[in-house]
Amino acid sequence: MTQRSLDGSTAGFLNGALDPLRYDWYTDAPQEVTRMLADLVPVGSRVLDVGCGTGSVSRRIADTRDAKITGIEPDSCRAAAARARGLEVYQEPFTPALVERLEPFNVILFADVLEHVADPGSFLQFARCALLPGGRVVASVPNVAHWTVRLDLLCGRFDYQPVGIRDATHLRWFTAETVRLLFESSGLRVISLQHTAGVGLPDYAKRRPWCWISRDPRDAIVRALARRLPLLFGCQHIIHATPE
Repeated sequence: MTQRSLDGSTAGFLNGALDPLRYDWYTDAPQEVTRMLADLVPVGSRVLDVGCGTGSVSRRIADTRDAKITGIEPDSCRAAAARARGLEVYQEPFTPALVERLEPFNVILFADVLEHVADPGSFLQFARCALLPGGRVVASVPNVAHWTVRLDLLCGRFDYQPVGIRDATHLRWFTAETVRLLFESSGLRVISLQHTAGVGLPDYAKRRPWCWISRDPRDAIVRALARRLPLLFGCQHIIHATPE
């Protein structure tokens, strides 16, 4: 979430323009981001979804958790898609001025947003001001220590991609330790730090030996590895935090 979309700032990193609706999907599978985020939202909550995108994730959370969701999305294409899903969306940046205009919330949600901003700590501080007493911040961020990134760096490569961990619009990169430090330095106490499996990463369909394994057993293996070795096989960090 910046004053403008970063989709047009990838020249030299990718061939061609990015589709602003490229993340217009969700999966309700276990150990994946939509379900894990939804499980951290108390039933009946008022939720502010910062960077709600097309509303695919927030719509699912609204339906499964009986939550009232307000979205913030400065990109006009994505904001229109979210409104088409029946969500209330403010098409503007996340700022203290906007926070002051809104009623406080039980949950502030950052679903794969903090990695897109130059100063994610300021967003977390804004969020603290927008919470009701007893409220929480729930977030997901990509794991830059994922095995795919480590292997490519070992081979001297770091190729940007249209989607995923190395999305060309990412400005910040997080390990489990650095995301914890970010939240703690912003006055938030981390209650839990979990990790998604990310079975849908394109790497699993392209890289050997994964591409030799049929989808169902491959997904089961990846989920087991993400549980056993989350810092290596976890695709995203899932953070639940409350104000100190």
